[in-house]
Amino acid sequence: MIISRTPFRLSLGGGGTDLPSYYKTYGGFFVSGAVNRYVYITVNKRFEEDSLRVSYSTTEIVPSAEDVQHRVVSQALKLVGVQRGIEIVSVADAPAASGLGSSGSFCVGLLNALHTYLHQDITRRDLAEEACDIAMNRLGEPSGKQDEYVASYGGISAYEIAKDGKVTVTPLALSTNTLAELEASIMVFYTGITRSASEVLLKQQNAIEKDGAAEKMHQIREIGLESRDALVGGDLTRFGELLHEHWTVKRGIVDGMSADPVDRWYWIARENGALGGKIVGAGGGGFLMLYCDNGRKKLRKAMAQEGLMEHRFRFDFEGSKVIYNV
Repeated sequence: MIISRTPFRLSLGGGGTDLPSYYKTYGGFFVSGAVNRYVYITVNKRFEEDSLRVSYSTTEIVPSAEDVQHRVVSQALKLVGVQRGIEIVSVADAPAASGLGSSGSFCVGLLNALHTYLHQDITRRDLAEEACDIAMNRLGEPSGKQDEYVASYGGISAYEIAKDGKVTVTPLALSTNTLAELEASIMVFYTGITRSASEVLLKQQNAIEKDGAAEKMHQIREIGLESRDALVGGDLTRFGELLHEHWTVKRGIVDGMSADPVDRWYWIARENGALGGKIVGAGGGGFLMLYCDNGRKKLRKAMAQEGLMEHRFRFDFEGSKVIYNV
């Protein structure tokens, strides 16, 4: 039996420049951190059965990989060359479509478990690239490379994407005090709004290619670069201000970047001490991340009055790993 544990992520700057419609022309740059919310994947040999059993929000028992309805599982099995004779079970710490990059984490964790089951070593880079290949090429999703790379590597890093798609990963050298203050000042609230990111990402890709949104994406890339410098330099007040600049630019790219109630909650947060914030995924809902270095109790109370409860996170520095192998 194999059990993998793979973290979700919080985007900290430059999100959206990891889309191929942008980086293939201009090169991408983003800063992102893995967090201690995980998807767990169990892979085990079927007992005297030659079929496949796949259990997630539903359970499938099918003859082979060709018959699996879960598109990511089907493609992952085909990629590693497993057709039948195993069972796959997934459990997650957060719901799907909540903005934490759950699809990318699921795919990375599944591939990690499958390669381990087959006694195959794989690097973090290859693990991320295989997951990107499934999402972007095999399934044709309008996705980028952020979720898969952060899930695979873990930590808080800057990611630079060349025009040919090659990703350079640079862990940020944060002081102990900066990391502690960052974890204390980032406040994450669940909106209860779950939306697929695919539709918004497709609109964003089309806008970059056809509607002149590239200039705004250039601004987002620069905000990502400034966010990296602010984090490394320990200037977390500036980091919070940059989150607000990102919010202002990002919501003007396409409709659906944020939902009406999220806009209202964001401005309530700003009135109660938040320097800035963002919706952590592209789907317009999920988790609302806010940065507040003073008056967190007041902000927490204001959000609670709106029915939003805080979920505390810490950063994960291990990335996708196999935690059980027997």
